[in-house]
Amino acid sequence: MLPTSPLTLPLTVPPTLPVFTVSQQFYFDAAHTLQRAMAGEAEGSRRIHGHTHHAEVFVTGPCNPATGMVMDLGVLRERLVTVRAQLDHHLLDEVAGLGMPTLENLCVFIAAALHNMQPAPSRVRVWRKALGDACEICV
Repeated sequence: MLPTSPLTLPLTVPPTLPVFTVSQQFYFDAAHTLQRAMAGEAEGSRRIHGHTHHAEVFVTGPCNPATGMVMDLGVLRERLVTVRAQLDHHLLDEVAGLGMPTLENLCVFIAAALHNMQPAPSRVRVWRKALGDACEICV
């Protein structure tokens, strides 16, 4: 004989709103230097050189029933104009708050610049398409 359960079927589960992720991309051209220990590539990295960086900011949350959106992407684009202005055509070594100009620190810098946005970014990805390099942070 099967044990009896105090639960009856069908179970009622409270309805949940689906979770969506929206994103917006931007790019910036910037120069930097890197002090690397490895031979070969390290020589060129120590000199000032530039890259086209691509970035994507992801925002995750439920869809607001009043607006039909997780967030207005126009608002996100406005915020990214400000972030891009701090990076585009700058020497990244001199950008306040960035630290060593690595892909990892660029992800952190962008996420930090948008931390007070509602909803806040859930992920930031930065990549250099020409080199195939990428980094992503989940926040």
